[in-house]
Amino acid sequence: MEIDQTEFRLWARYVYDISGILLEPAKSYLIESRLGPLLREYACRTFGDLYQKSRMDSTRAVEKRIIDQITTNETLFFRDSAPFEMLKYKILPDVVDRKTQKAFSSRPISLRIWSAGCSTGQEVYSIAIALKEILVDLNKYSVMVLGTDISGMAIARASQGTYSQFEMDRGLTSERMEQYFIHEGDVWKIKDEIRAMTTFKKMNLMQPFVGLGKFDIIFCRNVAIYFTIEDRKKLFRHIEDVLAADGYLIIGSTESLTGIALQFEPKRYLRSVFYQLKKKENC
Repeated sequence: MEIDQTEFRLWARYVYDISGILLEPAKSYLIESRLGPLLREYACRTFGDLYQKSRMDSTRAVEKRIIDQITTNETLFFRDSAPFEMLKYKILPDVVDRKTQKAFSSRPISLRIWSAGCSTGQEVYSIAIALKEILVDLNKYSVMVLGTDISGMAIARASQGTYSQFEMDRGLTSERMEQYFIHEGDVWKIKDEIRAMTTFKKMNLMQPFVGLGKFDIIFCRNVAIYFTIEDRKKLFRHIEDVLAADGYLIIGSTESLTGIALQFEPKRYLRSVFYQLKKKENC
């Protein structure tokens, strides 16, 4: 079923209000392809009927299903390998070395990493695997890799840590499959040692960041591209608040913070770029 321009404008505003995602007029096909199945699910004749059903649903169950359908869940393990090489050979060694020098006791060294817009968890587990490969003995560290996404369905799948063969083949070598996953019938399940390093939480990046604490490393890749310029500025102001003073921010390879977040300074490592907060001058 096709959506007319009047309905599209209505839906574009609604999608923006509930998710922060900006849909341009050329993206009307996303409404048709992704929300089309919900017409049958909720016995609606038109997209207008579905809109009214969602607005009238006090439980917000329909709204949650709309968010699940409209958000992009395209992801794969070790997506764009360069950032993970940078994580393993530049960022993690720098963070660990700095924290080791500052350590005053034999307590485990804290490492806190956030994957914002983690979808079904492949990025989170890729980060955790990279940590295992570089740190080796995890007993010396207190590791927490947080994955957040606006889609409750995506977060539920990420928490399960279970993937099809097709999903595994997208980014994982056979060696990593065997080392970090258990093959159970038609699926692969992440091993407990890696799963224990991770935490997942449903979160709308357009809402206030509450109770997150500070992070040593933040991945926010290919997320802000769906927001307006003003919302991107707002997002990175909030990220500034939860990034450690000497922490690292990694965004998508085709993204830039130029004109968006002047408080961050770009730095290059081989084929990749990371960002750090500019040092504040003493008054």
